Formats: sequence, structure tokens, C-alpha cells
Amino acid sequence: MTDAHTTPPGEPHQETLSDKAAHAYETTRDKAYDAARTTAETLEGNPLGMLVGGIALGALVAAVLPRSQRERDLLAPAGRRLAAALTAAIAAAKEAGRGELEQLNLTPDAAKEKARSLLDGLGKAASTAGSAAAKAGREHVSAG
Repeated sequence: MTDAHTTPPGEPHQETLSDKAAHAYETTRDKAYDAARTTAETLEGNPLGMLVGGIALGALVAAVLPRSQRERDLLAPAGRRLAAALTAAIAAAKEAGRGELEQLNLTPDAAKEKARSLLDGLGKAASTAGSAAAKAGREHVSAG
């Protein structure tokens, strides 16, 4: 059986349409494999970045595509419920956080008092260190 793609000896090889298609297929397959591997590595290394990128891409597509009246009619009530739920969740989180801070005595007044006490302590430490340095200097001068 003779292969139609065989070039006789001594003649330059001319690539057939079938050869070109096979080469293009292999190249495309290899590039798709490399892209999939790179994407998987990126996702493993930075999943949050991929999530943010996906959200940004979705927002861009949503901004470009016009919204239909049907979408407005269906999504408006859900949007209002979502906004109300988020507002309630934020208020509850603030209140819970305040309660925890108060239990730990981390109120604004307590924080001011702790800062004042810390500054007083630092001042006393600096004064004591300065006095000790001066005393050591005087002793060194009088001994010499």
C-alpha cells in the first residue's frame, strides 16, 4: 500500500492540507493544555485573586449587557431584601462587637486611660534612665 503523503527520495517535502490541519490541531491542543495548567496553578496559588477577577469580569459583562424589563421586575424585590438583610447583619455585627469590647473593658474611655498610664510609665522609665546615666557619668568623672 502506498502512502499518498510520502515524498519521493530527493524531492522537497511539501506539507499537505491534512498535515497542516494535524499540526494546527496538535499546536492548539498543546496551548489549551498549557493554558489549563497555568490557570490551575494560578488558582492554587491565589484563589482569592481569581475570585475577585471573576467577580470583576462578571460585573463588566453585566454592565455592558442591557438589563431587560423582566430582569428588573424579577430582581428588584430580591435586591431590596438583600439590602435589608445586609443592613441588619451589619448592625448586629456592630452591636455584638461593642458588647465583646465592653466585656473586655476596651471602651474608648478605658483605652484613653490605658494610653495615659502607658505614657506616664514611659516618662518615668525615661526619667529613671536619665538619672542613672547622669549619676554614672558623675561617678566616672569624679573617679578619673
